[in-house]
Amino acid sequence: MAQYEVVIGLEVHAQLKTESKLFCACSTRFGNDPNENVCPVCSGMPGVLPVMNEKVLEYAAKLGLAVDCEINRKSVFARKNYFYPDLPKGYQTSQFDLPICEHGRIVIETSKGRKTIGVTRIHMEEDAGKSIHSASENVSFVDLNRACVPLVEIVSEPDMRSAEEAVAYLKSLHSILRYLDICDGNMEQGSFRCDANVSIRPRGQKEFGTRTELKNMNSFRHVQKAIDYEIERQIDLVEDGEAVIQETRLYNADKGTTHSMRGKEEAHDYRYFPCPDLVPMVLDEAWIAQWRDELPELPTVRRERFLLEYGLAEETAVQLTSERETADFFEVAARAATSKPKKIANWVMVDVAHLLNESGLSLAECKGSPEYLAALVDLVEGGTVSAKSAKDILSEVLRDGADPKALVKEKGLAQESDTGALEAVIEEVITENPDEAERVRAGDKKVIGFLMGQIMRKTQGKANPGVVSKMLAQKLS
Repeated sequence: MAQYEVVIGLEVHAQLKTESKLFCACSTRFGNDPNENVCPVCSGMPGVLPVMNEKVLEYAAKLGLAVDCEINRKSVFARKNYFYPDLPKGYQTSQFDLPICEHGRIVIETSKGRKTIGVTRIHMEEDAGKSIHSASENVSFVDLNRACVPLVEIVSEPDMRSAEEAVAYLKSLHSILRYLDICDGNMEQGSFRCDANVSIRPRGQKEFGTRTELKNMNSFRHVQKAIDYEIERQIDLVEDGEAVIQETRLYNADKGTTHSMRGKEEAHDYRYFPCPDLVPMVLDEAWIAQWRDELPELPTVRRERFLLEYGLAEETAVQLTSERETADFFEVAARAATSKPKKIANWVMVDVAHLLNESGLSLAECKGSPEYLAALVDLVEGGTVSAKSAKDILSEVLRDGADPKALVKEKGLAQESDTGALEAVIEEVITENPDEAERVRAGDKKVIGFLMGQIMRKTQGKANPGVVSKMLAQKLS
């Protein structure tokens, strides 16, 4: 593989979080009964006219601004003509010659460092419907709920040179869309879909090789595996003296392989022409200025601030800022706590993440507040409650929104840190275990664990281990 260079470009379709469709008032809600979210416009009835959803225009422009695109003051919708049962009009309303955004960039983080990936264009388009095939009935059905749902397509430059870089680009774009709150990013439901164009060429060659387009990848892991497989497949073909065919291939997740779907179409195959039912969109400078002002602090900027403001390790900052909800939760907790931000970060990334994953909830769905997490961590760091007890408390905090201080009091979980109260117990354990005490005095530190265990048993686990350890060491020194 060393003598070959991989060239990868990605086309991402992101469904925008609007309540209504691109050209009609039908709901975009996922999971409704088939053909429930349908009207004469999105079902392609003769004589109907589309009406532009202004929120789609705003969301597309904001994404362009977030990735340093040039925002075209004039953009035009075009008809992309092809026939398929789930495309009732016989064409898809998209953009071609004059998209809304062009010439942007996204910075990615890889094992080899940072790299900038060019964004060729971002354009708006409507989604098609969905074909449902029933093998048992030997029939196919068409569900038009998705027809006319608003999408943005983000087309990258062919700047990626490995599956790792492709996944890093996707994760970065996914994070930006979520920070902007314009796409929910759900890959399983099709809200964030990726097609990968993959080719190889001899290292040092300037001309691109013949590319294949990969579809049907609904997770970052599948993208990685599909691209890696396709790279190996193309190399094997070339080394066996065979030609790579330009085609569209589907990824089979069960087998971890790709297989041919159809020949790859070119732009001229779709016979694009300007849509006569929609006037050109001309953006006012004041709109663009307003949308720019409304942009949130984006992941890369927030990551750099977390490094400086909270003294976090770079890997920690990257993990915390990948999702806006996680970054917000951490920051509120860090500002509410007296404990160090690194302690808060560790609880968020490890304990909170574990419990959420176990329960299947997201941070947005759990009832626990970041202020309550801050209070819980402060209780641990102050010695009021043990880390083990705190982890048990945390599940109730997140699930029920319970006050950790109240739970500690209610369950009697507060640690005993009063040296006066603990001294009698320590003396009693030393008296009851003279041989072990002598072994410790003689330098056998392993026996300390036994004595600690006896003290914790007598205090029913409420003794503060840190305080006990110091007192025990002093008495047996």
